[in-house]
Amino acid sequence: MPLSNTRVKLASRPVGLPQPANFDIETIDVPALEDVQVLVKISFISLDPAMRGWMNEGRSYIKPIAIGDVFRAGVAGQVAESKNPAFAVGDYVTGNLGVQQYAVVGAGATDPRSPDYLVKVDPGIVPLEAYLATLGMPGMTAYFGLLDTGQPKAGETVVVSGAAGAVGSVVGQIARLKGCRVVGIAGDQEKCDYCVQTLGFDACINYKTDNVRQALRAAAPQGIDVYFDNVGGEILDLVLEQIRLKARIIICGAISQYNSTTGVRGPANYLSLLMNRARMEGIVVFDNAANYGLAAREMAGWIKEGKLHSPKIQVEHGVENFLPALLKLFSGENFGKLVLVP
Repeated sequence: MPLSNTRVKLASRPVGLPQPANFDIETIDVPALEDVQVLVKISFISLDPAMRGWMNEGRSYIKPIAIGDVFRAGVAGQVAESKNPAFAVGDYVTGNLGVQQYAVVGAGATDPRSPDYLVKVDPGIVPLEAYLATLGMPGMTAYFGLLDTGQPKAGETVVVSGAAGAVGSVVGQIARLKGCRVVGIAGDQEKCDYCVQTLGFDACINYKTDNVRQALRAAAPQGIDVYFDNVGGEILDLVLEQIRLKARIIICGAISQYNSTTGVRGPANYLSLLMNRARMEGIVVFDNAANYGLAAREMAGWIKEGKLHSPKIQVEHGVENFLPALLKLFSGENFGKLVLVP
C-alpha cells in the first residue's frame, strides 16, 4: 500500500492576514521512486515571517509562490527511500521541500544551484530541529547580517528588535561574543527576562509596556551604533532618533508591516541617517550561500563551547494546523524558533 502525503498548497493571494480560503490542504499517494530520486520523510517544517512575503505577487528577492504550488518552506527530515547513490536510507537532510509530510526529490538533490538541493546534517552535533534555527536560515541571517553588514566593534551598542525570536536571539548573542553592549526589544516580560537572564543581553525593552523612547535612552545612554531591525514601523523610527555617528542599520524584516492593507509604513525619521552619516542596508541571507559552511562551523563551535544558545524551539503539530501556527508569528504568540511537526 503506498504512503499518503498531506500537503498545503497556495490557493489564492491573501490581502492582510492570510485566511483559510487562501490555502488548499490535500492528501495524495506518494509515487514510486524513479532513478536518482530520493524520498524524504519530513520531521520539522520551518515557519518564518518571510513566508508572508512569499505569498504576494510582485518583484522581490525571491519568486512568489505560484498559485497551486506546495507552500515553500525549509524542512529537516530523514531519507526514507533512495535511488540516488549520494543518499542512503537513514541519512538526515535539510532542504526547501515545502509544507508536507513527504517529498520526492530528483537529480537536483545533489546540485547546490537547485531549489531541491539537500544538505546532509548530523543530529549528533545539535538536535535536528536546530538545523532550521541556529544552524539554518535564521542563524545564517543573524551571522551574516550582523557581522558582514553591521560590522560591530567591541564597546559599541547593538540594539535588536524581535530579540527573543529565531534571528534576534542569535544576533544578540553574537554581538555579546564580539564585545558589544546588547539591548533587545521584545513583546512581553517573559521574553525580555529570557534575553537578559539566559542569553546574556545587557538589557531588554518590553515594547508593549515600556516607553520605548525613554527605555532606549536609559539602556543605550551613549546612543546606538548598530540596529538589527526585524519589525520596522514605529520601533525603527524610535531607534533612528538615537543612532550615533556612522551607525549601521540592518534591515532584515518588517514583521509589523507584512499584513498591512494600507501600505507599508516607511521610516519617517530617515533624515537622521543624513545627520549622522549613517548607513541603512537590507540583507537577504541567500546572498551568502557560498559561505554557509564556514558560518555553521563557527557557530557549532560556539554552541559546543557553551557560548551560544540555540533559540527556544516552539513546536506545533499537524500539516492541517499550518495557518494557525504561522499566524502566531504575527500575533507575538511565538517564542523563539517556530516549527511544525507534520
